[in-house]
Amino acid sequence: MIVSRSLLLQIATAAGLAALAPVGAQAQWWRSAPADFEACADIAEKAASKEEKAAKLSECNAKFAGRRKPGGGYTYFDFMQNRNFDIAGPNPTPEEQKKIDEAYIVYLENERRSSIATAFTVRQQQQQMQQVSLKSEPAKVPVPLPVAQIFAAASIQYLGMQMCPCPR
Repeated sequence: MIVSRSLLLQIATAAGLAALAPVGAQAQWWRSAPADFEACADIAEKAASKEEKAAKLSECNAKFAGRRKPGGGYTYFDFMQNRNFDIAGPNPTPEEQKKIDEAYIVYLENERRSSIATAFTVRQQQQQMQQVSLKSEPAKVPVPLPVAQIFAAASIQYLGMQMCPCPR
């Protein structure tokens, strides 16, 4: 019996795939996994206890970043930017995630510029207030007394101390 090489190759491939196939295949193929957050949340709502419901909703939040939009499609809310992004599926694709990250970089740059501009404006206002207050208030410079008045006051005090009938 002569067997062709291609037939031997096909038999070897089939045997290899059969050996690599999982032995205990689970019979969960008929259960449909939730397609998005809303479907997952619907399943979680049917949980028996409040704690189980909260745990399942937490799992839904971890699995699905996007939320279904009323008109179709999905939206992703980025809390760091306080902004929504339209996405194709229940989770952002790598390209969509890259665009979200780039938008965040632009957002941070705008926030930095805004805070610098605000600080600059506050500093200018403070300087203007100082200039206005310097112009409106007259300078309080002590007026020197004439030297003769100073000596006269000092000599009266000195004489008063000598004439004092106080016991020494």
